[in-house]
Amino acid sequence: MFDLTGKTALVTGAGQGVGAAIAASLASRGAVVAVNDLHADRAAVTVDAIARRGGRAVPAAFDVTDYGAVVAGLDGVEREIGPLAILVNNAGIPAAMEIRKFLDTDPAEWRPYVELNLYGVMNCCRAAVAGMCERGWGRVITISSAAAVIGLNFGVAPYAAGKGGGISFMRHLAMETARRGVTANTIAIGLINNQTDPSMTAAMAKTIPTRRLGEPEDIAALCVYLASNEASWMTGQTLNLNGGSPTS
Repeated sequence: MFDLTGKTALVTGAGQGVGAAIAASLASRGAVVAVNDLHADRAAVTVDAIARRGGRAVPAAFDVTDYGAVVAGLDGVEREIGPLAILVNNAGIPAAMEIRKFLDTDPAEWRPYVELNLYGVMNCCRAAVAGMCERGWGRVITISSAAAVIGLNFGVAPYAAGKGGGISFMRHLAMETARRGVTANTIAIGLINNQTDPSMTAAMAKTIPTRRLGEPEDIAALCVYLASNEASWMTGQTLNLNGGSPTS
């Protein structure tokens, strides 16, 4: 069950954090994984970690917000590891992300959030999904955020707008590809344990029904399922993975 042997995958933003865990988990189930990151050195770290565990991975450094770079990057990936079967759109945090109330922001500050979380997803799907449809099998998974499905008051509105756009796009993509063997689903994740301050982590955990933050491996496990043959009847869905936190 959940055997990915013979499948090829591309995980964007996989040089660290949740993306690195997703790439490692897909590789552990037998997939050959292309590790994308904007920074080649970060991608190399994830590739090395996968190799040490006996998996196979290759680096794929390119900017997902640049469609030309995505097409060229995917072409290089497919020449090296074969036609792409699994796409995980994980990249989503702009380098200069700031937590600020919307009315305190300038319109010029909104663009990176939408370019990465909506256009980045669309770019990768446009480059990858046609081939999946031609071959009659594919899995597209987009990592979104709880900020895209509920209102929050601490200053992430532009980020949420980009993430929400990605969710809507994936629902429509799923309907267009459902009869061609390609599924498209989104995971809206809650608070993840990437804080370095233990006191902050403890305070955040108290707001979650399970009384703990999510770990990158929690997200990776659901990705393995969604990428598998066993998930062939799951498409067009937004799955809330958040420790039981409210979603409305």
